[in-house]
Order: sequence, then structure tokens, then C-alpha cells
Amino acid sequence: MMNLHEALQRMPDRLEAMLREFPVAQIGWTPPDWAAAPAEEFSALATVCHLRDIERDGYHVRLRRVIHEELPDLASVDGFWLERERRYAEDSLERALADFRAARSETLELVGGWSAQDLARKATFAEYGMLTAAGLLHLLSSHDLQHLAGLRWLLARASAL
Repeated sequence: MMNLHEALQRMPDRLEAMLREFPVAQIGWTPPDWAAAPAEEFSALATVCHLRDIERDGYHVRLRRVIHEELPDLASVDGFWLERERRYAEDSLERALADFRAARSETLELVGGWSAQDLARKATFAEYGMLTAAGLLHLLSSHDLQHLAGLRWLLARASAL
């Protein structure tokens, strides 16, 4: 079974492998409805941009705060606002993927030297309530899996085009 650090480390490669399954014409495609979608309503391109931005603007900020502040109150990031504001549909898939890789590498570097005491530091995080720094890393991994599932769902929907 993969440990948490390994799961976080492998995500950029897993994401890139899944993206290779998309025909180029479908990278920006969205279905007419999102019934039973396991993730937010993003195209494959927007998913990569979302992962990049949530990593940098969400988790980097949260992880630094939980280590440097006493019981910080961590905010959610509105991914749909970011999509509109940063015009994900106009972004480059290659650049977004490279930026996500760099952001994930920074995350792993940030937490790589944390002690058990660091991982036990607490914060409150939006609807999740009280969490530890380790709990934040589990949520990050869960977020990764949610979006891999969303991409697989998009491939299923696109298969009938």
C-alpha cells in the first residue's frame, strides 16, 4: 500500500498519464450535464489548472500557517472563481501541468522535514473543522484522488462523442 508521501509524490505522473488518454480535441470539452460527477465541473484542462492553483494558493498557504501559527483558521479557496478569474480555458495544458509539478515539488519540500510534532499541529479548516497538519496532507491526497476520478468520469462521458 502506498504511503501518504508516496501518493503525493506520484500524483503529477498519474495526472499526466491520465491526460494522455484524452484526445487533444477533448482537453477543453465539458459534457452537457454533470450528473453523478465525482469532482467539480471542470474540463481536463481546467482540472489541471485547478490542481495547480489549489496547491499553491490553498495548500501552500494552509500548510505554512499551521506550522507557523497557533491554531489558525484556514479558509477555503473558491475554485470556480479562480477558473473564471484566471481564464483556465485559455491556459496551456503543458504549462499548467509543469506548474502543478513544480507546486507539488514545493509542497513535498515544505513538509519533507516535518517532525511528528509538526504533523500534530492543529488548525481549523472551513467545513472540515479541527485538523492536524497531517490531516491537511490527507485532504490534499483525497483532493488528488477526487480529481483523478473526475477525469476518468470525463473520459467515460467523452467516449460516446
